[in-house]
Amino acid sequence: MTKTPDMTAMFKDIMGAFPVDTAAMEDAFKTTATLNEKLSAVALSAAEKSTTISSKWAQDTLAKLAEMSKAKAEPADYAKAMTDFASAYSEAAAEHMAAFAEVAKKAQMDTVELMMAAGKDMSEDATAAVKKATNDATAAVKKAATVK
Repeated sequence: MTKTPDMTAMFKDIMGAFPVDTAAMEDAFKTTATLNEKLSAVALSAAEKSTTISSKWAQDTLAKLAEMSKAKAEPADYAKAMTDFASAYSEAAAEHMAAFAEVAKKAQMDTVELMMAAGKDMSEDATAAVKKATNDATAAVKKAATVK
């Protein structure tokens, strides 16, 4: 009878001849974790600044509403107070929207800067990993060729 070849042993030998370097994977994970940390910092900073702007806007609006809601001597004064409030609110809206735009622009610029740096780092890491893998594979093939 013929004996069935042990495929497990054969694959074990093949995998042993081509070792896998986990350092490259660890470096990639560390690079990704660092990038995520920096991107989170950009997002949290933008959220913090946006919250500050929103809070100030609400406080300004409430102060203007308090002024508008005061009792007036003449009925025409109510119309003037409402007009003044609407005018002041429109100005405040433009200012606060410009502030939101600045926060968004800064977050976008920081994100693009981080992504460019990360792309460069990952490209360098990938190049180094491929070069090392090529050298390891070449050495393994040479070793396997000399064993026969």
